[in-house]
Amino acid sequence: MAAQFGRRLRKGAATTAAAALAVAALSASQAPGATTGDMGRQANAGASTAAPDGVGATGGATGNSPYYTDLPPLNSPNPSTSPTASSSSIGTAVSRGSAEAGIPATVLDAYKKAEAELRSSKSGCNLPWQLLAAIGEVESGQARGGDVDAEGNTLHRILGPELDGNGFALIKDTDGGKYDGNSQYDQAVGPMQFIPSTWAWAGRDGNGDGVKDPNNVYDAALAAGHYLCRNGWDLSVQADMNSAILSYNNSQDYLNLVLSWYEFYRKGTHSIPDGTGTVPSHRSNSGKTGSGSSGSGGSSASPSPSAPGKSTPSPSLPTPSTPSTSPTLPATPTETVDHLEDAGTATLTAMAGDAFTKKISTRAETEAGQAVAKVRVRFTIVGDTDATFAGGETTATVVTDSKGVAVAPALQAGEKTGDFTVRTGVVGRAVKGVDYKVSVTARAADTLALANTTALTCTPGGEFADQVQAKATYQGAVADKVAATATLIKSADDTSTNDKGPYFKDANGNAVRTLTDLQTDANGLLTLPKLYADDTTGTFLLRITTTGGATLTVELTVAAADSSASPSPTASASASASASASASPSPSASATS
Repeated sequence: MAAQFGRRLRKGAATTAAAALAVAALSASQAPGATTGDMGRQANAGASTAAPDGVGATGGATGNSPYYTDLPPLNSPNPSTSPTASSSSIGTAVSRGSAEAGIPATVLDAYKKAEAELRSSKSGCNLPWQLLAAIGEVESGQARGGDVDAEGNTLHRILGPELDGNGFALIKDTDGGKYDGNSQYDQAVGPMQFIPSTWAWAGRDGNGDGVKDPNNVYDAALAAGHYLCRNGWDLSVQADMNSAILSYNNSQDYLNLVLSWYEFYRKGTHSIPDGTGTVPSHRSNSGKTGSGSSGSGGSSASPSPSAPGKSTPSPSLPTPSTPSTSPTLPATPTETVDHLEDAGTATLTAMAGDAFTKKISTRAETEAGQAVAKVRVRFTIVGDTDATFAGGETTATVVTDSKGVAVAPALQAGEKTGDFTVRTGVVGRAVKGVDYKVSVTARAADTLALANTTALTCTPGGEFADQVQAKATYQGAVADKVAATATLIKSADDTSTNDKGPYFKDANGNAVRTLTDLQTDANGLLTLPKLYADDTTGTFLLRITTTGGATLTVELTVAAADSSASPSPTASASASASASASASPSPSASATS
């Protein structure tokens, strides 16, 4: 964080001659950039000033790393008729092509989504997306000409120079090299050039993937928006906007430059394909030695103005015969979307605790019904439910594919049963969406089987030796946590509760013949409480039913002990021996006779 720096980061002695002249012209022509006395700041890039709350000394979001100093084209590609837009030319153009005037589609989408989010979360800030675009241009040339994928991740690292004390402040590593790949010193990272120590508290998840990554343009743009909206600043007030910009990089030249791009983008711009933007060629550290850059965005040496693919700086205005023009294109794919349509989603039903086997598919379409790719569709679970998307989230954001289709993550049912809604919408744009009805049914079993292997018998007034056990399954799989009811019925044809025969006991020891609120265990096994018998003998029926319609009827036998059983071998032997003894005269007696 900037407060940890300990001393002012040193800027280069000068920018290129052309940029220096242009900034001087800006200082004379733009009142907001010419004076900042209302903020108590110095109009000098090297002056040390008190930083706003939550920023620290003077390092700002970027650690005052180098930035691009190229000025915008002299004429806006799509001039605004708004009376609030400046009508004067601003600075000296270094290029005039439509690529320079446009903003890569995904990058522009990220700025507008950040503005929409801040409009909701910090409405008093009044953040314009054009300010983010201005800072993004100056910091990284719009993510190096839109060198990003459809999810906004930079395809190549955009890094500032090592902050190793050699021409810059000494900022030892604070992120273990997680973002900048440098475990010794910090470097400004990503499209908005956050230093890792600032990102640690300022980072945001702008693309809804659960990760805060400064190398993602959606995350970086949203973080920059929140950073600029600190301290209760209202960016519709020029003094507050100046304060916010200077808190990002504490330099008067930087302020003037950002304001010039801001005014340019306010007049109008357009979307260009990702990867087709022109990277600026002039940097504020031109000619400085020892900048130690190790990334694509932090080169200490600026490319020559005459390098292939770069326009040569020129102070002249476009001639009437060659006006600066650009095609009239939608600002982003998002702005071409008229509505969302279902893309063949099947019935969405699952039992409590189960994953839904079907997914929601939604297609983004223009008014003419054409598919729109690279649009972020948000799926939101609405209603009284504990169902979630995979990962436990109640919202999910998915980018449409080449056919305009966004497929939501799998839904996971909770334990609450009933209906709820998954609502769809386009992130950053209010269009007609699709509401999907989703149902969660109670856990069920379709089969019950008796698990006991011995007959369930008892004598009158006695206690059954074994407890009744049944195994529940659903479509062959274990049916766990399934609700069940057990009732001692009168007969197979009369399922009313029997008032005689076997019974269960309640907590007070009273006889009960119906049990509710039973539930199978994790293995689908249902074990009933002990059964007792009254004095009535006979065969009795126990009926078990579950949610889902599974039924099992169990026979219980109450019979008296068998009184005709054979005497014990010991008793028989004694009786026989006794009879023999009485029939035979004793030897003594015989002898005496």
